[in-house]
Amino acid sequence: MATLEINQLYIEPGSPWKNAYSESFNGKMRNELLNTEIFYSIKEAQKIIKLWRVHYNTIRPHSALGYRPPAPET
Repeated sequence: MATLEINQLYIEPGSPWKNAYSESFNGKMRNELLNTEIFYSIKEAQKIIKLWRVHYNTIRPHSALGYRPPAPET
């Protein structure tokens, strides 16, 4: 990460408000995907999670964007 000039910040356990973007994503992934699927293998889980992530990042409406989807992947 240092070569990309990305700094890491330590966030104390039990302080989700200090990491709101990640916590929001994790909650959506848990509620919209993980709590509704049964995975029969790691490979299947990886494939379904990847499809969900692509949908989340390119198709799913986001409240921060006025309930419009983000720009499609290029």
